Amino acid sequence: MKKSLVIITLAALTSLAFQAANAQSAVATQSLNLSVNAVYKIATSGNPGALAITAGTAGVDALISVSDASTTYSITQNYGNTVKISANLDAALTSGYILQVNLASGKGTSAGTADISNATSGSAVDVVTGIGMGADANKAITYTFSALASAGTLASNSKTVTLTLTN
Repeated sequence: MKKSLVIITLAALTSLAFQAANAQSAVATQSLNLSVNAVYKIATSGNPGALAITAGTAGVDALISVSDASTTYSITQNYGNTVKISANLDAALTSGYILQVNLASGKGTSAGTADISNATSGSAVDVVTGIGMGADANKAITYTFSALASAGTLASNSKTVTLTLTN
């Protein structure tokens, strides 16, 4: 029985060795170049609600401010740790009206509540600095609008806030 087992094993090994010796193969190689360019992406979740001041306190020029924290922003960047977000309006607000913005950040340093009332494209305000590489998703944006009674009324006035992610 042991002899039969040895003979069968030798026959199987010989057959495998023969197949391996006669096997043909074909090989092809390719060369390719890989790169990753700088990526800067920022998006917001939508537009905040209307900011309408409707109340004040007797004897106080500063009316009661209103806020909106219903929107978020997300970023992705792979450039470095010197990336920042700046904010500006399409046109400055008239004196006596103040618009502030606060962007939370998990990858950088938030400036806290920043006055963007007079920030236009040529004078944008840094609102988050030192943003590290990677992604930061669904971070809160809070707008606060305030006014002085001495500035008068302001008819509904649409403003565009631009958030720019740059190095």
